[in-house]
Amino acid sequence: MNARISLLVISIMATGLVTGLLYGWVVSVIPGLRRVEGDTYISTMQNINREIINPWFVIPFMTVPLMLAAASFAELRAGNHRAGWYLAAAATTYVIGVLGVTMGGNIPLNDSLDAVDLGSLSGDAVERTRTEYETPWNRWHNLRTAASVIAFALATAAAMIGETDQG
Repeated sequence: MNARISLLVISIMATGLVTGLLYGWVVSVIPGLRRVEGDTYISTMQNINREIINPWFVIPFMTVPLMLAAASFAELRAGNHRAGWYLAAAATTYVIGVLGVTMGGNIPLNDSLDAVDLGSLSGDAVERTRTEYETPWNRWHNLRTAASVIAFALATAAAMIGETDQG
């Protein structure tokens, strides 16, 4: 396997890992959290948001668009223009729809929730805090999940197009 193909495979795998994490939240974590009380929800999300900031998550999450862009460049340089443009579209979709949404939507909500002192909230304040966080956070999360799925599909299509163009 040459360097160009290796880069393509690694970029697709990294995109798939992030997509799988985001999709896994949609189909398991979010429905599960809907069933817990407000104080448990807030405490759980505070802890998850703190723990996810680790190299095993941050490095793939942040470098996917760089890998996709590098794979795009390599495909374009090799003359696989359709594959290269699909990869460029995947990188753009990821930057805007995953990173942009996360930085502009989810992270500000996470930061606000992290500042909440759960012990100082009354029952009504707990439920209000939960609603003010959960509803928009889930909406942003669904959007970034959809963008990630699209980026993954585009990258995968690029591999199939590249293979067709070569053979």
